Amino acid sequence: MDLSTSTALVTGANRGFGRALAAELLRRGATVYAGARNPDQVDLPGAKPIALDITDPASVAAAAEATGDVTVLINNAGSATGADLLTADPDDIRLEMDTHYFGTLSVVRSFAPQIAANGGGTILNILSGLSWVSFPEVGAYCAAKSAEWSLTNALRVQLAGKGIRVAGLHVGYMDTDMVRDVDAAKSDPADIARIAVDGIASGAYEILADNAARQAQAALAGGVSLLYPQLP
Repeated sequence: MDLSTSTALVTGANRGFGRALAAELLRRGATVYAGARNPDQVDLPGAKPIALDITDPASVAAAAEATGDVTVLINNAGSATGADLLTADPDDIRLEMDTHYFGTLSVVRSFAPQIAANGGGTILNILSGLSWVSFPEVGAYCAAKSAEWSLTNALRVQLAGKGIRVAGLHVGYMDTDMVRDVDAAKSDPADIARIAVDGIASGAYEILADNAARQAQAALAGGVSLLYPQLP
């Protein structure tokens, strides 16, 4: 894909990884819509701020109506409530699913026809190594990301005939506000953004951005005993 002739929409582009993705796309010559619930928070020179709350169907529909030229969609907007499945407020658990699963699906349903009408393109869903292995302390997030991974697989097959390549990015911790309290090694969002956009340009279906993602994928083949060695 020639990104210099592409028009991209990045959700959650006002900060963190979304901002890094938008900046990398701009660096490669793409036209970029920077989606955010409050577009006034977008401070990236060259980007076109656009109001977009992925959990609000009316907001998603309005964003699709306001564009028309999108050929690359990056579903990055997310939530991190820190909710576990047994003791957390059910509303926090529901928010994770509403954001990562239903929100992503809502954006795809609104923008896929636009991408197809423009001759096809790419949808990239920002997933996680936690799509494949679950940590109980953030079980709601893990469950939502697993659901988004399944969604990605289904849409990949369903949209292929429309000229739309659906890709997934799996990555561990990045140095963003979302995991500022996590004491672990973290990647630079700008480095992961370059890997992600390289994947779009090369036509990759699955992008494993770091060792954490690669290790999580490899553990799947080992079954429960390899994924969760702490079990008796």
